[in-house]
Amino acid sequence: MTFRRTVPHLLALAAGAGLCLAAAVWTRNLVESRTLRSIDAGLSQSGHEWTVVQVDGLHVVMSGIAPDDATRFAALSTAGRAASSARITDQMEVADPVAIRPPEFSIEILRHDDGVSLVGLVPSSMDVEGLVSSVREHVDDAPVSDLLGTVDFEPADGWYRAVTFGVEALAALPRSKVSITASRVAIGAVAKDADDRRRLERLLRRDAPAGLELALSISAPRPVVAPFTLRFLIGSDGARFDACAADSEAARDAILEAAQGAGLGDGATCTLALGTPSTRWGEAAVAGIVAVAELGGGTFTMSNADVTLVAEAGTPLPRFERVSAELEVALPPVFSLKAILPEEVEQDEEVPLPEFMATLSPEGHVQLRGKLGSDSTRAAVESLAAAHFGIDHVYLATVLDQDLPRGWTQRVLAALEAMRFLSNGAANVTVDKVTISGNAAFEGAQSAVARVLSDKLGAGASYELDVTHLEVSEPRIDLPTPEECMARVHEAAERKKITFNPASSTFEDDAVETIDAIADILRECQGIRVEISGHTDSQGRETMNQRLSQARADAVLNAILARRVLGTGLVAKGYGESRPAASNDTAEGREANRRIEFRLIGGPEDLTDSPGSGAETRSNDDVIEASDGGGTE
Repeated sequence: MTFRRTVPHLLALAAGAGLCLAAAVWTRNLVESRTLRSIDAGLSQSGHEWTVVQVDGLHVVMSGIAPDDATRFAALSTAGRAASSARITDQMEVADPVAIRPPEFSIEILRHDDGVSLVGLVPSSMDVEGLVSSVREHVDDAPVSDLLGTVDFEPADGWYRAVTFGVEALAALPRSKVSITASRVAIGAVAKDADDRRRLERLLRRDAPAGLELALSISAPRPVVAPFTLRFLIGSDGARFDACAADSEAARDAILEAAQGAGLGDGATCTLALGTPSTRWGEAAVAGIVAVAELGGGTFTMSNADVTLVAEAGTPLPRFERVSAELEVALPPVFSLKAILPEEVEQDEEVPLPEFMATLSPEGHVQLRGKLGSDSTRAAVESLAAAHFGIDHVYLATVLDQDLPRGWTQRVLAALEAMRFLSNGAANVTVDKVTISGNAAFEGAQSAVARVLSDKLGAGASYELDVTHLEVSEPRIDLPTPEECMARVHEAAERKKITFNPASSTFEDDAVETIDAIADILRECQGIRVEISGHTDSQGRETMNQRLSQARADAVLNAILARRVLGTGLVAKGYGESRPAASNDTAEGREANRRIEFRLIGGPEDLTDSPGSGAETRSNDDVIEASDGGGTE
């Protein structure tokens, strides 16, 4: 009976326990689910998708790889807002830090009338004071503002040679901006004129180290042309410009297009210049070129506001009158037209025509031959020639003739005045025209000759020009051979050794004089390939000796570069104790092994100026030694 009464109670108790267990499991799952959803939502909204969250009842475990400590802490704080921090176990890891990339070093050098400014970021190992001093030397001791920042990173290969080239370029660039990086130098500058711009571009490209990218942006102001001149003609040999000036790009393009329509070939140029008498210069020039084409030949000349149209002899009169009238209507009001139709004159072949000729040799000697009107004219001609070419370079062989045509003296003097633009050539004056021919060293010579003749003789004067521009190469300097350079370096090193403080890469005071002398030689011998190698004795650890030898070689290289020597062919290499020159068993031998060598590299190796690089070939190389001042390594 007792058992029967207890069974229902036991069953009820078991059922209650089961219900409690089920309720507990359900409650646990509910808490886990809600906690997980709450934490996941917060982490997702905060951008922490990299986290892995596991919930075991009230216990939360966070894992995953955070990019950094700050991000890990932020994820932990976010989870703490959804669950108590005491319930959270942090098993998150932090990714290995990425190596910091060195900055790209650069220098902006701004040179203006008030001085020079240096702006940029340079390595802390660079001698900034030496750089400022070098800049000051190249700009005639003008004020230099140092706005450079430094950071403790090693520069990229080519940095020092780029800086040396950029600083040396300042000497030729009074107003400029030089932007320097290890691989590129960009130069913006203002030249005096177009010829000066071409000279600067040739100079800079010639001196740029091999492998260095050079970007040039050198502008030249427009020249002032007086008188403002254009001369277009169509003759038996086709159409050409003797002179062409334009006041704007639009006018230039219109003039060249009209000239090409009249038969001018490709390649003609028209100088953009200042000094035009009217903003409608291009309009007048186009009208004149079209008129010459309609005549079928002749000359159209503009000298400031004076315009002359000269038809060829034999041009039909009705055509000449029609074209002249149309041109006069087409010209803007400021321009004044003079139209000329020459008459065909038959000369008596038995009567010799007067002639004057001046010949200029490439050496600068001038011979004057032909007829002049009087002693005073002869004296004036001789004085003008002496003023332009030098009294010792003028040879006079003229004869007097009082029956010369009117204006003869003026034409002779104008021809001599025009010859000053030639390197060599001749001027010929006859009854009907002036002819100038020869070679010139600058492109605008023919236009300059045309301006002089138009100014002195009038826009309607008859003259022919055949002036050729010949490119003048830079004078060639006989530089010493690499072997001669190294012999001089050897002599400088023998006079006084390069010495260091014991166990240091710091020079002793006596070494500065030797480095100055070697730098002077290498500056003159730029382009030769030299390895500066450091060596030690065998005392001390091998790794320490290796580092010391490299540091000493670098110190010599940097000292030479600081003295404005291009580093294109210079390298520094430390060999430690691996290449003894004598036995390390004696004090004398160890002292001989502690040395700096300058070696002329004769192989085909492609060298850079980075420390530690360079060829290791020793055969057939000149070796110059410099020791330290003694002491242990």
